[in-house]
Amino acid sequence: MKIAITTDHAGFDALREIKEYLLAEGHEIVDFGPCCFDAEDDYPDLIFPAAQAVAAGEVERAIIMGGSGQGEAIAANRFKGVRCALFYGPVKAKAAIDASGTASDDPFEIVRLSRTHNNANVLSLSGRFMTLDEMKQAIAIWLSTPFTDKGRHLRRTIKLNTFGEGASNR
Repeated sequence: MKIAITTDHAGFDALREIKEYLLAEGHEIVDFGPCCFDAEDDYPDLIFPAAQAVAAGEVERAIIMGGSGQGEAIAANRFKGVRCALFYGPVKAKAAIDASGTASDDPFEIVRLSRTHNNANVLSLSGRFMTLDEMKQAIAIWLSTPFTDKGRHLRRTIKLNTFGEGASNR
């Protein structure tokens, strides 16, 4: 799979390791940097090019990182066709609800749901709340989980992808 990666300063230390991990798993990587640490960088400048690559179909997916991952997810979701999911880490996700509507003991259930229900094509990870091993585990789950491309999940994804194209949008 062809995957874009990028981060702001908060994920800089993990970026090289994540890139090596993905390459070892057989993925093709498009690295949007940064190439050097800059504590004063602005995450939109780094996230926008990776999100644009997803929106343009130049890559299949993207993995982005930041301090919390929130601003990065917001930036990525500004692009039509991008469906970015945010994952803070397993500790924050322990109250996740599984597909049946009951609480799940699986702290990575949110990552799975981002794929099965929302067909997320960008994953935003928190550089401050996750260990490198947790990031790798979340990425492995996210990349291997298919989209449930039928029924309400497909219908909702189509609506997300076509919003703004017609007069019926509110």
